[in-house]
Formats: sequence, structure tokens, C-alpha cells
Amino acid sequence: MKIRPSLRQLESRAAVFKALGHPDRLRILDDLADGERCVCDLVASVGSSWSTVSRHLSVLKAAGVVGDDKRGLQVFYRVALPCVSSFVECLDAAKAGQAVEVRRCCR
Repeated sequence: MKIRPSLRQLESRAAVFKALGHPDRLRILDDLADGERCVCDLVASVGSSWSTVSRHLSVLKAAGVVGDDKRGLQVFYRVALPCVSSFVECLDAAKAGQAVEVRRCCR
């Protein structure tokens, strides 16, 4: 029998989906899939202002999707929830009509 998730678990899941719900955040995650990046690199890639990119990163970090590391005056971001990249690839494949399979990657 499947155990029903708690309200806290559902809220945590909803926060991740909310964090993924903006094209610029998905672009940031796509960039971070290749390795960690500093904010300045992400600003150039996204094409938005420094403050806008920082706000997107804050939402992603609060949801646990990305992590950061401050080095001197720069902050570097990395993907902290690796299954997000697999999930996005799965979405793209399903949308293209390709066969997809269910996998448990994070347990």
C-alpha cells in the first residue's frame, strides 16, 4: 500500500514545480547542467538584469533545486537536485512522441 505524502511533502513538491515554472529558470538550469556557474555567466546567458537573475536563483535555491558556494566576491551555483535534468529530458522526449520510462533516480 502506498503511503500518502504529508502536507509538508506536498508543499515542498509544489515549491519545486513553482521554481521550474519560468522559462528563464529553466534556461539557468540548462546552463548549470553543464557544471557550476557564477552569477555573471548566468546573467549573460539569460539576457536579463543582474537583479532578475538573482531573484530567479533565489527561488530555485529556496526550493532546493540549486545550491551555491561563495568564493571571494563571487557566488557560484550548481544543480542540487540532479533528477530535474532527467525530468526535463523526459518531458522533451514525451512531447516529441518518443517512448519514455519511469525510473527512480533519487531514492
